[in-house]
Amino acid sequence: MRLTIIGSGDAFGSGGRLQTCFHVDTGEGCLLVDCGATALIGLNRFGIDPNTVSHIYITHLHGDHFAGLVWFLMHSNYKSKRRDPLTIAGPPGIEERYLATTEVLFPKSSTVERGYDVHFVEYEIGRPQSIGQALLTAYEVSHPSGAPSCALRLEVGEKVLSYSGDTEWVESLVPCASGADLFIAECYSYDKPVPYHTNWVTLLPNLARLGAKRVLITHMNDQMLARQEEARAAGVLLAEDGLVIDF
Repeated sequence: MRLTIIGSGDAFGSGGRLQTCFHVDTGEGCLLVDCGATALIGLNRFGIDPNTVSHIYITHLHGDHFAGLVWFLMHSNYKSKRRDPLTIAGPPGIEERYLATTEVLFPKSSTVERGYDVHFVEYEIGRPQSIGQALLTAYEVSHPSGAPSCALRLEVGEKVLSYSGDTEWVESLVPCASGADLFIAECYSYDKPVPYHTNWVTLLPNLARLGAKRVLITHMNDQMLARQEEARAAGVLLAEDGLVIDF
Protein backbone atom coordinates (compact mmCIF):
# COMPACT_ATOMS: atom_id res chain seq x y z
CA MET A 1 0.00 0.00 0.00
CA ARG A 2 1.31 3.45 -0.88
CA LEU A 3 0.35 6.71 0.80
CA THR A 4 1.03 10.01 -0.96
CA ILE A 5 0.46 13.12 1.12
CA ILE A 6 -1.38 15.58 -1.10
CA GLY A 7 -1.84 18.13 1.68
CA SER A 8 -0.48 18.13 5.24
CA GLY A 9 -1.33 21.65 6.33
CA ASP A 10 -3.84 23.20 8.68
CA ALA A 11 -6.76 25.41 7.67
CA PHE A 12 -4.49 28.48 7.53
CA GLY A 13 -1.76 27.18 5.22
CA SER A 14 0.92 27.19 7.93
CA GLY A 15 4.33 26.57 6.40
CA GLY A 16 2.91 27.10 2.91
CA ARG A 17 1.29 23.66 3.00
CA LEU A 18 -1.85 22.54 1.24
CA GLN A 19 -4.93 21.53 3.20
CA THR A 20 -5.52 17.97 4.33
CA CYS A 21 -5.72 15.25 1.69
CA PHE A 22 -4.16 11.78 1.57
CA HIS A 23 -4.01 9.61 -1.54
CA VAL A 24 -3.84 5.84 -1.02
CA ASP A 25 -2.95 3.34 -3.73
CA THR A 26 -3.94 -0.09 -2.46
CA GLY A 27 -2.53 -1.93 -5.45
CA GLU A 28 -6.06 -2.66 -6.62
CA GLY A 29 -7.37 0.88 -6.76
CA CYS A 30 -7.01 4.41 -5.41
CA LEU A 31 -8.84 6.38 -2.75
CA LEU A 32 -8.62 9.68 -0.92
CA VAL A 33 -8.86 10.27 2.79
CA ASP A 34 -10.12 13.82 3.29
CA CYS A 35 -10.37 16.33 0.48
CA GLY A 36 -9.50 19.83 1.63
CA ALA A 37 -10.21 22.85 -0.54
CA THR A 38 -6.75 22.64 -2.18
CA ALA A 39 -6.95 18.90 -2.97
CA LEU A 40 -7.31 19.27 -6.73
CA ILE A 41 -4.28 21.58 -6.85
CA GLY A 42 -2.25 18.99 -4.97
CA LEU A 43 -3.36 16.08 -7.13
CA ASN A 44 -2.30 18.01 -10.21
CA ARG A 45 0.99 19.05 -8.59
CA PHE A 46 1.93 15.46 -7.79
CA GLY A 47 0.79 13.98 -11.09
CA ILE A 48 -2.19 11.99 -9.83
CA ASP A 49 -5.17 11.57 -12.15
CA PRO A 50 -8.37 12.31 -10.18
CA ASN A 51 -10.26 9.88 -12.42
CA THR A 52 -8.34 6.98 -10.87
CA VAL A 53 -9.89 7.72 -7.45
CA SER A 54 -12.94 5.54 -6.84
CA HIS A 55 -13.69 6.40 -3.19
CA ILE A 56 -13.26 9.45 -0.96
CA TYR A 57 -13.50 9.08 2.83
CA ILE A 58 -14.16 12.28 4.82
CA THR A 59 -13.38 12.60 8.55
CA HIS A 60 -15.41 15.72 9.29
CA LEU A 61 -17.26 18.58 7.69
CA HIS A 62 -14.84 21.48 7.97
CA GLY A 63 -13.78 23.17 4.75
CA ASP A 64 -10.09 22.27 5.03
CA HIS A 65 -11.07 18.59 5.08
CA PHE A 66 -14.06 18.29 2.75
CA ALA A 67 -14.61 21.45 0.66
CA GLY A 68 -12.36 20.16 -2.12
CA LEU A 69 -15.23 17.86 -3.08
CA VAL A 70 -16.83 20.84 -4.84
CA TRP A 71 -13.91 21.33 -7.24
CA PHE A 72 -13.17 17.60 -7.50
CA LEU A 73 -16.68 16.79 -8.73
CA MET A 74 -16.85 19.80 -11.06
CA HIS A 75 -13.46 18.91 -12.54
CA SER A 76 -14.65 15.33 -13.01
CA ASN A 77 -17.68 16.52 -14.96
CA TYR A 78 -16.34 19.41 -17.01
CA LYS A 79 -12.64 18.79 -17.52
CA SER A 80 -11.60 15.17 -17.01
CA LYS A 81 -14.94 13.83 -18.34
CA ARG A 82 -15.15 11.10 -15.73
CA ARG A 83 -17.36 8.13 -16.53
CA ASP A 84 -16.66 5.73 -13.65
CA PRO A 85 -18.81 6.01 -10.51
CA LEU A 86 -17.49 7.81 -7.43
CA THR A 87 -18.36 6.95 -3.83
CA ILE A 88 -18.07 9.60 -1.11
CA ALA A 89 -18.26 8.35 2.47
CA GLY A 90 -18.54 10.63 5.46
CA PRO A 91 -20.33 11.53 8.68
CA PRO A 92 -24.12 11.77 8.78
CA GLY A 93 -25.16 14.77 6.72
CA ILE A 94 -22.26 14.57 4.26
CA GLU A 95 -24.45 14.82 1.15
CA GLU A 96 -26.53 17.73 2.45
CA ARG A 97 -23.41 19.68 3.49
CA TYR A 98 -21.77 19.03 0.13
CA LEU A 99 -24.85 20.29 -1.74
CA ALA A 100 -25.12 23.38 0.46
CA THR A 101 -21.43 24.21 0.01
CA THR A 102 -21.65 23.74 -3.74
CA GLU A 103 -24.63 26.07 -3.99
CA VAL A 104 -22.83 28.79 -2.01
CA LEU A 105 -19.73 28.61 -4.20
CA PHE A 106 -21.32 27.86 -7.58
CA PRO A 107 -25.08 28.54 -7.50
CA LYS A 108 -27.26 26.05 -9.41
CA SER A 109 -24.27 23.81 -10.17
CA SER A 110 -25.42 21.06 -7.81
CA THR A 111 -28.36 20.31 -10.09
CA VAL A 112 -26.31 19.99 -13.28
CA GLU A 113 -26.48 16.50 -14.76
CA ARG A 114 -23.21 14.61 -14.42
CA GLY A 115 -21.69 12.15 -16.83
CA TYR A 116 -20.97 9.77 -13.97
CA ASP A 117 -22.74 8.50 -10.86
CA VAL A 118 -21.96 9.77 -7.36
CA HIS A 119 -22.96 7.72 -4.33
CA PHE A 120 -22.92 9.15 -0.81
CA VAL A 121 -22.54 6.77 2.13
CA GLU A 122 -22.91 7.79 5.78
CA TYR A 123 -20.79 6.22 8.50
CA GLU A 124 -22.42 3.99 11.09
CA ILE A 125 -20.20 5.22 13.89
CA GLY A 126 -18.58 2.44 15.89
CA ARG A 127 -19.66 -0.30 13.46
CA PRO A 128 -17.42 -1.80 10.73
CA GLN A 129 -18.71 -1.14 7.21
CA SER A 130 -17.55 -2.49 3.87
CA ILE A 131 -17.14 0.58 1.67
CA GLY A 132 -15.30 -0.14 -1.56
CA GLN A 133 -12.09 -2.05 -0.94
CA ALA A 134 -11.97 -1.06 2.72
CA LEU A 135 -13.51 -2.43 5.85
CA LEU A 136 -14.01 0.92 7.56
CA THR A 137 -14.73 1.73 11.16
CA ALA A 138 -15.47 5.32 12.14
CA TYR A 139 -14.85 6.40 15.75
CA GLU A 140 -16.40 9.57 17.09
CA VAL A 141 -13.87 12.16 18.29
CA SER A 142 -14.06 15.63 19.84
CA HIS A 143 -14.07 18.36 17.18
CA PRO A 144 -17.35 20.25 16.61
CA SER A 145 -18.15 20.52 12.91
CA GLY A 146 -21.95 20.50 12.71
CA ALA A 147 -21.96 16.70 12.45
CA PRO A 148 -20.07 13.94 14.24
CA SER A 149 -16.33 14.20 13.59
CA CYS A 150 -14.57 10.89 13.13
CA ALA A 151 -11.29 9.07 13.33
CA LEU A 152 -11.11 6.39 10.64
CA ARG A 153 -9.70 2.88 10.54
CA LEU A 154 -9.42 1.39 7.05
CA GLU A 155 -8.55 -2.28 6.66
CA VAL A 156 -7.61 -3.31 3.13
CA GLY A 157 -6.48 -6.91 2.86
CA GLU A 158 -3.83 -7.37 5.53
CA LYS A 159 -2.98 -3.67 5.79
CA VAL A 160 -4.48 -1.17 8.22
CA LEU A 161 -4.39 2.61 7.85
CA SER A 162 -5.82 4.70 10.68
CA TYR A 163 -6.26 8.45 10.95
CA SER A 164 -7.33 10.62 13.89
CA GLY A 165 -8.88 13.42 11.88
CA ASP A 166 -8.93 16.67 13.87
CA THR A 167 -9.55 16.14 17.58
CA GLU A 168 -8.35 16.75 21.08
CA TRP A 169 -7.10 13.60 22.81
CA VAL A 170 -9.92 11.08 23.25
CA GLU A 171 -9.76 7.43 24.26
CA SER A 172 -11.41 6.29 21.03
CA LEU A 173 -8.08 6.93 19.29
CA VAL A 174 -6.62 3.86 21.01
CA PRO A 175 -8.83 1.20 19.37
CA CYS A 176 -8.69 3.15 16.12
CA ALA A 177 -4.88 3.03 16.01
CA SER A 178 -4.27 -0.34 17.66
CA GLY A 179 -2.11 -2.57 15.46
CA ALA A 180 -2.33 -0.23 12.47
CA ASP A 181 0.52 -0.37 9.98
CA LEU A 182 0.35 3.43 9.89
CA PHE A 183 -1.54 5.81 12.18
CA ILE A 184 -1.84 9.40 10.99
CA ALA A 185 -2.24 11.69 14.00
CA GLU A 186 -3.18 15.32 14.05
CA CYS A 187 -0.59 17.24 16.08
CA TYR A 188 -1.64 20.84 15.77
CA SER A 189 0.62 22.58 18.28
CA TYR A 190 3.65 21.77 20.40
CA ASP A 191 2.36 22.61 23.89
CA LYS A 192 -0.19 25.38 23.41
CA PRO A 193 -3.69 24.20 24.34
CA VAL A 194 -6.01 24.74 21.38
CA PRO A 195 -9.62 23.64 21.88
CA TYR A 196 -10.52 20.44 20.04
CA HIS A 197 -6.99 19.86 18.74
CA THR A 198 -4.13 17.63 19.91
CA ASN A 199 -0.67 18.94 20.83
CA TRP A 200 2.67 17.17 20.99
CA VAL A 201 3.05 17.17 24.76
CA THR A 202 -0.27 15.32 25.00
CA LEU A 203 0.39 12.92 22.14
CA LEU A 204 3.92 11.92 23.17
CA PRO A 205 3.07 10.03 26.41
CA ASN A 206 0.25 8.23 24.60
CA LEU A 207 2.25 6.93 21.64
CA ALA A 208 2.86 3.52 23.20
CA ARG A 209 -0.80 3.19 24.14
CA LEU A 210 -1.84 3.74 20.54
CA GLY A 211 -0.07 0.53 19.55
CA ALA A 212 0.48 1.45 15.89
CA LYS A 213 3.53 0.17 14.02
CA ARG A 214 4.31 3.66 12.74
CA VAL A 215 2.89 7.08 13.58
CA LEU A 216 2.84 10.04 11.20
CA ILE A 217 2.00 13.49 12.56
CA THR A 218 0.26 16.07 10.41
CA HIS A 219 -1.86 19.27 10.46
CA MET A 220 0.88 21.22 12.28
CA ASN A 221 0.69 24.93 13.04
CA ASP A 222 3.71 27.25 13.00
CA GLN A 223 4.62 26.46 16.62
CA MET A 224 4.71 22.73 15.94
CA LEU A 225 6.51 23.10 12.62
CA ALA A 226 9.27 25.01 14.42
CA ARG A 227 9.79 22.11 16.84
CA GLN A 228 8.99 19.13 14.65
CA GLU A 229 12.52 17.72 14.87
CA GLU A 230 11.81 16.90 18.52
CA ALA A 231 9.02 14.67 17.30
CA ARG A 232 11.29 13.04 14.73
CA ALA A 233 13.77 12.28 17.52
CA ALA A 234 10.95 10.50 19.36
CA GLY A 235 10.53 8.15 16.41
CA VAL A 236 7.48 9.52 14.62
CA LEU A 237 7.25 10.38 10.95
CA LEU A 238 6.65 14.00 9.89
CA ALA A 239 4.09 14.77 7.22
CA GLU A 240 4.92 17.08 4.35
CA ASP A 241 3.24 17.67 1.02
CA GLY A 242 4.40 15.15 -1.58
CA LEU A 243 5.85 12.66 0.90
CA VAL A 244 5.36 9.03 -0.19
CA ILE A 245 5.21 6.19 2.34
CA ASP A 246 5.00 2.50 1.44
CA PHE A 247 3.63 0.23 4.13
